[in-house]
Amino acid sequence: MTQFTGSSSRPHEAEKSAKFVPGQPDMWAFVLFEALVFTSYFVVYMIFRTQNPELYLRSQAQLDLRIGVFETLVLLMSSWSMARCVQASRSRALRSALANTMATMAFGFAFLVSKVSEWVRYIHRGFGFSTDEFFQHYFFLTGIHFLHLLIGFIALGVVVYQLRSPARRSQELVETGATYWHTVDFLWIVIFALLYVVR
Repeated sequence: MTQFTGSSSRPHEAEKSAKFVPGQPDMWAFVLFEALVFTSYFVVYMIFRTQNPELYLRSQAQLDLRIGVFETLVLLMSSWSMARCVQASRSRALRSALANTMATMAFGFAFLVSKVSEWVRYIHRGFGFSTDEFFQHYFFLTGIHFLHLLIGFIALGVVVYQLRSPARRSQELVETGATYWHTVDFLWIVIFALLYVVR
């Protein structure tokens, strides 16, 4: 009888750990779809780049690498604070989780302000969407990422709503919001590498 009880509890624990995936499955399906869509954008960019490398290098030199590095560091910090939010929420330290969510929002807002300022700076220098192929890709990729980051603030708003009351807190929704935010941050790292770094 003891042997039966022990053997039944272990499969139950294994099944529980095997089923555990942060966030909702629907969000992971959306993340995979977004990854495929952005991958197609990146492939198109690389195809155009290989066809006219001189133009891309010349236009790429107009970008300020320091701004790109700053924006990347800001988003990495936002991912760090979002990860801390999830950890705090799991241990029921809701005050700490809420504070880290607010920090994530602050980092995200800093990125948005920096990106808009960067766009305005380039446009004033005469580099707009219609300048050449490189700047078409630059404004499209950074613009579509900007839009996804705005949607990320809605996800963070849901997280804040969940954390404000222990009675209605859903860990699954907290981790779903975190999953989306981390995805947007990861996409920026690829965009940063393609637009600012790759020569």
